[in-house]
Amino acid sequence: MKKPKLLGVDYGDARTGLAYSDDLWITSVGAGTFKSYDIVKTAVTVAEKAKEIGAEIIVIGKPLNMDGTEGFRVDRVYQFAEELKKVTDIPLEFIDERRTTIQAYNILDELGTYGKKRKNAIDTLSAEIILQSYMDKNKRKYEE
Repeated sequence: MKKPKLLGVDYGDARTGLAYSDDLWITSVGAGTFKSYDIVKTAVTVAEKAKEIGAEIIVIGKPLNMDGTEGFRVDRVYQFAEELKKVTDIPLEFIDERRTTIQAYNILDELGTYGKKRKNAIDTLSAEIILQSYMDKNKRKYEE
């Protein structure tokens, strides 16, 4: 069974990071970060990017609390998802994104990336980690 093309999203109130899957689901590839404080504009931008890359599923990071409960940040992600559903019919899936930002910071530390470069890279890298996690957990579903 062919693996669907994925767009990974690390949604934020100010910055949103994007990543997409390679055809074999071996690795996720960063697609950049964009700034927007408008949830509707963010949804439109994500929908446009999904269409541009031919995404068949949009994977959104769900920022659960460390104990696994849903807090106020999850509510905001759900609001974003509702806006996204208004502008695209591409199916949405959520995945636990706990610790992705910490992982991203650790990777950037190892690479010696600091300052402005770090700020510009963190959301894209978080989206890559979110998407990679989704691919790793769901690979078997699409194996022949």
